[in-house]
Amino acid sequence: MKSALPTLTAFLLICAIAFAGLRATAQATAQPEEYKFDLGAGIGVSGYMGDANESKLFSHPGVGGNISLRYLINTRFAIRGLINMASLSGSTADMENVLPTTEPIDFKASVYDLQARGEFNFFNYGIGETYKRLTRITPYMALGLGISMAGVSGDTSVAMTLPMAVGVKYKVKPRLNLSLEFSMTKVFGDKVDGPELSDPYLIKSSFIKNTDWYSMLTFSVSYEFGRRCVACHRID
Repeated sequence: MKSALPTLTAFLLICAIAFAGLRATAQATAQPEEYKFDLGAGIGVSGYMGDANESKLFSHPGVGGNISLRYLINTRFAIRGLINMASLSGSTADMENVLPTTEPIDFKASVYDLQARGEFNFFNYGIGETYKRLTRITPYMALGLGISMAGVSGDTSVAMTLPMAVGVKYKVKPRLNLSLEFSMTKVFGDKVDGPELSDPYLIKSSFIKNTDWYSMLTFSVSYEFGRRCVACHRID
């Protein structure tokens, strides 16, 4: 019996060390993982402002959507690329101003816009790691540059764009995000509403003057991927 005691003690010691190792591994695995990229898609309502609508948002609502890819710099900043698609429409019959033409002009347009934006979260966005003061919900704002292509009745125009956006994000799970965003995109051109409404007051447009806008209210879902290195002592 005495000869069995050292063996039993050694066995219990090995079990204790193994249990401690498994527990430490489980705790390390339970730590929230961080990811470098975020792939998403959104759908919502689109609206037009220009020569046929000077002030009323979504007066002739259309359908808008996008696909996007974010590079997550840290919990506050991201760089986002988007492809927007929107249907726009309007009519000069809704206007109080009188145009030189007596007949009302209607248009329907399809717009495709490639954008690159910088995003700023007002709070540290994420789950876990309380010392970073992470929060699952945050408002954000974005500003960028882009290029758009608009088609109206077979006529196509291309112009630079300046997208601006505000929204709110909610992290459902560590890798799953929801967002609601309102964006206004200034088009540095006057042909989103077609050639008939280009310079309708016979005042020549310029790069900034007498240009068109379109807006979108979008609900999006996104998923994070590309695990960030956790053993390289990265400094946030």
